[in-house]
Amino acid sequence: MSKRFSFEFFPPKTPVGREKLQTVRSELATLDPSFFSVTYGAGGSTRDNTKSIVMEAKAAGLAVAPHLSFGGDDEDTVLALLKEYQNAGVDRIVALRGDIPSGMGASRLVYAQELVEFIRKHTGNHFEIEVAAYPEIHPDAPSYVADIQFLKQKLDAGANSAITQYFFNADAYFYFLEDCEKAGIDKPIYPGIMPITNFTNLARFSRNCGADIPRWLTQKLEGYGDDKQSVIEFGTEFVTEMCQILMEGGAPGIHFYTMNQVEPVKSILQELQS
Repeated sequence: MSKRFSFEFFPPKTPVGREKLQTVRSELATLDPSFFSVTYGAGGSTRDNTKSIVMEAKAAGLAVAPHLSFGGDDEDTVLALLKEYQNAGVDRIVALRGDIPSGMGASRLVYAQELVEFIRKHTGNHFEIEVAAYPEIHPDAPSYVADIQFLKQKLDAGANSAITQYFFNADAYFYFLEDCEKAGIDKPIYPGIMPITNFTNLARFSRNCGADIPRWLTQKLEGYGDDKQSVIEFGTEFVTEMCQILMEGGAPGIHFYTMNQVEPVKSILQELQS
């Protein structure tokens, strides 16, 4: 079975960012990814922007997977968006719990399992559905075992596969797969990989989402100080090596969090495919 590679973008907030994304998308498309995914802000805050980016990619002949969550939206709003995607020929969705943005009061969180059930109820098997997985466990999860059960419920509800939160320890992924298998999960779980380009930003993201950066790696990257080029060079070497370990260990492919950049994702993937 050939390995699946995919790339994630976020919707730019400015015309300049949007123009840049079109260039990035065109260049990454030459690597023949299985699909591009486009993120969705808390409570659907980027709903229209996400849809616009998705439709542009689809019009360019690319396979694209919009992220989707209920957030603060009602069922009619989400169903209308699903139907728009379906009519446009979009055939993959990344279904997430999402977050309620600040200021929206006591709106109920709609869990990803419920969203998967909703998509299946209203669109049958039209969409391939991806859900999120957390090798180092979701920060809100009551326990490691409970989080794996949450993943199983999403997959049992009709999701086809899962994409993980990023991590920097291949063993965390492999141990997670073993425990998922013991729990009766038999659908593919694709590692999500974040290239290292700006350590300050990465450390902040990681604190917020519960992704662990090993102490030795933190020390190494901090040791470069303001030498951004060395951070990128070492980070690219480290992430490429980790991806090779993942692939050799049986990962079904890799989903790259591009941060709307061509490099270093392009270099990493070209090395993996060489």
